[in-house]
Amino acid sequence: MTGHPHVAAVIVTYNSADVLGSCLRSLSEQGMPLAAVVVADNASRDNTCAIAEEFANLPVQVVKLGRNAGYAAGVNAGIAALDLTRLQAVLVLNADCRVLPGALIVLVSSLRQSGRGIVVPRLVRPNGSLLYSLRRRPTVHRALVQALMPDGLACRLWSLVEQVMDPRVYERPGVTAWATGAAMLLSVSAIREIGPWDESFLLYSEETEYCLRAADKGWRTWYEPAAVVEHIGGDSEFKPTFASLRVINKVVLFRRRHNRLHSAAYFAAVAVGEGIRAAAGRRTSRASITALLKPSRRIRELPAC
Repeated sequence: MTGHPHVAAVIVTYNSADVLGSCLRSLSEQGMPLAAVVVADNASRDNTCAIAEEFANLPVQVVKLGRNAGYAAGVNAGIAALDLTRLQAVLVLNADCRVLPGALIVLVSSLRQSGRGIVVPRLVRPNGSLLYSLRRRPTVHRALVQALMPDGLACRLWSLVEQVMDPRVYERPGVTAWATGAAMLLSVSAIREIGPWDESFLLYSEETEYCLRAADKGWRTWYEPAAVVEHIGGDSEFKPTFASLRVINKVVLFRRRHNRLHSAAYFAAVAVGEGIRAAAGRRTSRASITALLKPSRRIRELPAC
């Protein structure tokens, strides 16, 4: 790839004015050219688009979705704006990510290995602490362990829950079932075979579905700890509306991929867990159990928050 920009980036934004400049600046400091940077904007009401359009150090293009359509829709719109015939890889980013120096070169090098369709970096918080971004495949027994064990104990049962929480695993590269979608380098060959991201998941589980579908087609998701991306994150996971959406989507995704018996068992395990936590006073679990048991209360489109 030396001398020829065969990598592009897609950044999905929504009222991201506070973080977009830092994200773009980090891409401009990677030491390798980018063929294009598409900012796919979900109807921001701040000056997100102006910041993108005025950024001079990258070939930035703004694609306006016209509504708050969700992360998957933003990714799809961004990729659709690219000329994939001239590319080998596309970096998908949350706007609140900052790609640390040299990380993109490491990701691109790792993606060259046979069979790798997706490469994900080590995610850290702004203070440098590790984010547990890797996941195992969702199963009934993992959901049941998560449901019945107190949160602190479940976190220590590293091998029995879906989220990979053993810090030692994050020190070495390897295959993962799926990973947080905040930063992913996608092979263009994989993009063509896997197809677009599933926009029925407005938020949460879209990256799970994409990675699992990639695996169905023989593409591996590879974790590369030598590439580091800082992820600011947000407080949405602590809001009842978003917490319930996350729970609903993981149940919906499991149902799509499994038979009725397994789906019913998974639903029951998740519902039991949320019910226990709701009874203990957790607001997010009260919202989640309501959404699980009353489909009419489920979110149909993202709130303008």
